[in-house]
Amino acid sequence: MKLVELIGLDYWRWRVYQVNNLIRVNVVPGKTGKLFTDLKFMALFFLQNRKKQKAMETYDLASASIKELEAEYTASKKCLERIPESLYEYKPHPRSMGMGYLALLVAEIPLWITFMIEKGEVDFATYARYEWKTTQDLVDHFEECFQGAVKALKGVTAEDLERPFYLKNDGQVIFEIPQKDNLTMTINHWVHHRGQLTVYMRLNDIPVPSVYGPSADEKVF
Repeated sequence: MKLVELIGLDYWRWRVYQVNNLIRVNVVPGKTGKLFTDLKFMALFFLQNRKKQKAMETYDLASASIKELEAEYTASKKCLERIPESLYEYKPHPRSMGMGYLALLVAEIPLWITFMIEKGEVDFATYARYEWKTTQDLVDHFEECFQGAVKALKGVTAEDLERPFYLKNDGQVIFEIPQKDNLTMTINHWVHHRGQLTVYMRLNDIPVPSVYGPSADEKVF
């Protein structure tokens, strides 16, 4: 029944139910009450419920993202700790990225989450690439990026996640995606590059840590 079909009718009353966080609205005969009052109540009820639902969805997504970051933390750190400075220029193929740059991506992608939430964009023209000299420098940078991402996620709001994220090059938008979708994509991107890094490690006889189970070098069970 469309809303326009109810205008001017006093005889109908709205009964609004909430079942498992879903709105259920029934229209049933009633003896008293005006439609305007009932519609106002329904709208207020719906808006309040939707606000609570959005807050819960935001909490669930942020909480799940933090748990996923934490689950990937140990293996990522172990990989970075094992990359020697002498192999930063190594490439398995002329068109492959260098091992040092790949390690930087693994260390720094959590920072993208902070940028996404706090700034809403990354611009290649102004993005300052981290400069480091030692393996410990890179590990320390990873710790800083990781903790920053967790902090940003703990303070994120529903409005933050509804905003678009922009990837730019000197101000020109080259990619746009809702922040809530980009959050999952960024974590997947991070894990993808760590997987690449473990291949580089194997090719250079660097012990590969256990990630989701035993590796040839770490028998966790």
